[in-house]
Amino acid sequence: MADPVAVALGAYVKLLRASRAVLTRVEPRLAAHGLTPTQLGVLEALLHKGPLSPGELSRKVLTSPGNMTDVIDKLAARDLVARQRDRGDRRHVRIDLTACGRALISELFPAHAADIAAAMAGLSECELELLGTLLRRLGQGAGVPAEAAAEVLRETLATPD
Repeated sequence: MADPVAVALGAYVKLLRASRAVLTRVEPRLAAHGLTPTQLGVLEALLHKGPLSPGELSRKVLTSPGNMTDVIDKLAARDLVARQRDRGDRRHVRIDLTACGRALISELFPAHAADIAAAMAGLSECELELLGTLLRRLGQGAGVPAEAAAEVLRETLATPD
């Protein structure tokens, strides 16, 4: 029987290496436009979802609220996004694309998506769908509290093949 910890560690290393390989393929285009992957994620979310609160953006692009404030500040300084206060409650802020931001992401996103597709061209469509399913399950499982994960590991180790 294979050691489940060693198998998990091996899969983790492969996941990190694959992620780095894809990022290495797509980051040059972003860097040429002075954007980080997180900044691009914010612009893309606003393009496809419309105005969002900083908290909604933070959840969409998987970054902390503190980092999102910094990302929004940097995009606003470049006139790519603007903060809009809610007229009924000025404590609420929505972030939206400016005309410059909309023009940039509308031009950049199709090429970025093509870069991602090229980076993943080594997998068939069926394999990409399976990968998506497995990664979703991995993400959901990784969110399980540590004690529950430890119990699953104990059960796995106790179960003979």
